[in-house]
Amino acid sequence: MLNDNNNLNGTMSTASPMDSTSYDMNGHNNNGQQQDGEVNNDVVAATNGESSAHRKVVKLDKTNQEIVRLIGQHLKNIGLERSAEALMQESGCCLEHPSATKFRKHVLSGDWTKADHDLQELQTMVDPKADRAGMSEMKFLLLEQKYLEFLEEGRPIDALHVLRNELTPLQHNTPRVHQLSSYMMCTNNQELYQRANWDGKGVKSRTRLMDRLQSYLPATVMLPPRRLRTLLAQSVEMQTERCQCHDMAWSTNIDNVSLLVDHNCSSEGFPMQALHVLNDHSDEVWFCKFSPNGLRLATGSKDNTVIVWEVDPVKLILKNKRTFDGHTYGVSFIAWSPDSKYFIVCGPEDCPDLWIWDVEQEKLITKVSHSTDDSLTCAAFNKDGTRFVTGGTRGQFYLVDLDGTVHDNWEGVRVNGLAFRSDNKTILAADTHYRIRGYSFDNPRTDYNIVQEQCPIMTFSVNSADRLALLNISSQGLHLWDLQDKCLVRRFQGVTQGNYTIYSCFGGVNESFVASGSEDNKVYIWHIRREEPLATLVGHTRTVNCVSWNPVYPSLLASASDDGTVRIWGPKQPQLAWAASSNNGDSASIASTSSTASSSSTASSASSGTNNDLISNSSWNIT
Repeated sequence: MLNDNNNLNGTMSTASPMDSTSYDMNGHNNNGQQQDGEVNNDVVAATNGESSAHRKVVKLDKTNQEIVRLIGQHLKNIGLERSAEALMQESGCCLEHPSATKFRKHVLSGDWTKADHDLQELQTMVDPKADRAGMSEMKFLLLEQKYLEFLEEGRPIDALHVLRNELTPLQHNTPRVHQLSSYMMCTNNQELYQRANWDGKGVKSRTRLMDRLQSYLPATVMLPPRRLRTLLAQSVEMQTERCQCHDMAWSTNIDNVSLLVDHNCSSEGFPMQALHVLNDHSDEVWFCKFSPNGLRLATGSKDNTVIVWEVDPVKLILKNKRTFDGHTYGVSFIAWSPDSKYFIVCGPEDCPDLWIWDVEQEKLITKVSHSTDDSLTCAAFNKDGTRFVTGGTRGQFYLVDLDGTVHDNWEGVRVNGLAFRSDNKTILAADTHYRIRGYSFDNPRTDYNIVQEQCPIMTFSVNSADRLALLNISSQGLHLWDLQDKCLVRRFQGVTQGNYTIYSCFGGVNESFVASGSEDNKVYIWHIRREEPLATLVGHTRTVNCVSWNPVYPSLLASASDDGTVRIWGPKQPQLAWAASSNNGDSASIASTSSTASSSSTASSASSGTNNDLISNSSWNIT
């Protein structure tokens, strides 16, 4: 980056005849006598009229020199000029090369002739081969500002001279030159400002110009604009990326977080502990689903019943259960209407029937049974709740009104998952060809491929933004797809997925997390940006078939299992930290999770007689 005038130690001599002092790569006063990283504070003391005997010699290494320069630049940016000067004097550092200081002064004052001379002087400090294009761009930017200011001042002849005799001969950015020439036709300054996207002559536009010019100079000559602020912003961004419980809707930046501590969203309110174990079903529980308003939970079982619970979001309890029965094949799927008044019940693969219930009146609205050859195993309401789509693996799916009237159908598609898109027209269907396709019943009908996997898609769900899809893939686990870009985003680790039908979901605050059941009897939770599990919920004794995260009260999560239970997971509360002992003296303890940002969960100790409603010891770590 340095020219031939630089010596082998990386020092460079200023080209200014006004200053014969040499500066090292950090703009540090060298004079050819000091070792790298040393500051001659005697010289500084003498400059301040003080005896060197009364001044302590400070030796700054390269890193500290750079830190001082960053602080000095920031102090100047916020208007603390004298503080910056005092810092530079005491440290013996130089904020920037003297030639760069002159260049800045002349640009901000609009002295374009001197600024051009300074630029030629700075050019000797830049490797001409590596930065030739950069120097040409700097000269072009200077002349562009000069040209626009002439136009604003009503000096078209001078502006035309700059355009023809200075800008054009550069043979740089010709399209921009043509664009600049068109500004000659502006009838007033307001039109010029608008067309050129320019603030007009003055400190604001020249400061912006200086910021652009700085980016082309080595940091050893002139620091990039607002460098300290840029580094801090990068640090906040990195901490956000590492925050395991981060709320995706919170756009963290340097202005809305504290710089005094590391950013880390608290785990307080996260569903980490089993609050309730529901044993009301008499057989395997295949499905569970919170209603869209978050105030009900429906659970379906092999015992042919659906139980709907009322959710108390304050006490985090479930009460006033209602039982809906008569589903002769068992209940393997439930779909709520958007207004939470109705729900659809589907059975397993050999079930040709579908039930629509009114939950408030506790009555059956209709039973759909189009053909005994059908397999109605899944369903999805449209966004306004007026229709739904249903189908199965026998080779068709139907568009149906709430009264059970079949409005339309699509033949030849073996379906094992359905969803309505936000346009209220397009239907997503996972089929037996390991893909998800989009279907539209509009005239003419259209269908197109969106997702293609290598193994069977057992189930899928779509987030509320209609952008991402969670797929439970046979023998591979949980995959996250971007429906808009039609690409695989992430493969989540940890979950055991064989050939069982397991349902996953989006959830948590602003759907920043995903959860899934697993054949290893556990519930896994991930942050949507990370492949490794954020938490593992332990308690079920057989396969966890389905999980549902409350869409309104994100501290509640439900899981349904072949062990015949439904577990409701909620936040760990410090005041409820407990130690349970069995009759033979075996015990288990769970430590409360601190809400401070830097906390980590403490490992729980357990013996053979332990209560199993615990978080896996090794799975929750906040770093």
